[in-house]
Amino acid sequence: MKTFNLRSIMWAIPFLIGSVALTSCDNDDDDLNDNRTYVISGNASGSQVVPAVSGSGQGTVTGTYNSKTNTMNYTSTWTNLSGAPTSAGFYAGNAGASGTLVGNTWTLGSGLTATGTTTGTIVLTDAQETQLLNNGWYYSYGTATNTGGEVRGQITTTIQ
Repeated sequence: MKTFNLRSIMWAIPFLIGSVALTSCDNDDDDLNDNRTYVISGNASGSQVVPAVSGSGQGTVTGTYNSKTNTMNYTSTWTNLSGAPTSAGFYAGNAGASGTLVGNTWTLGSGLTATGTTTGTIVLTDAQETQLLNNGWYYSYGTATNTGGEVRGQITTTIQ
């Protein structure tokens, strides 16, 4: 009887090992987000600035973010500001809260007016990507009248 039980155990061991090996295999789907393109967008107004700013200024940002290259391309416009923008950039921060500058301020050039457009590219770190994809970024334009920001727009992302 002991031989029968020993044989049964001997036959069962390879099957048990195989079962454990198969169920612990990783199908390597952990990096599904590593090759996606996202559309970014956001509308800016003075009411989103912290604290809010009154005025008729507005802004938009549109673009794409490639998670494989960590590169974001954007186009941003501003209209009806109190004057030419003196600063602009992306910030890490949730709606209704002040944030911190991400990267450098945008290079806007000279001869600007209260209405205009700028384009650019920024390469993100992994932490910045996480913030962006969780709607934790905004952009802001400052002017001589409102140096802390005249308009601000929260950025949203959607998979393209």
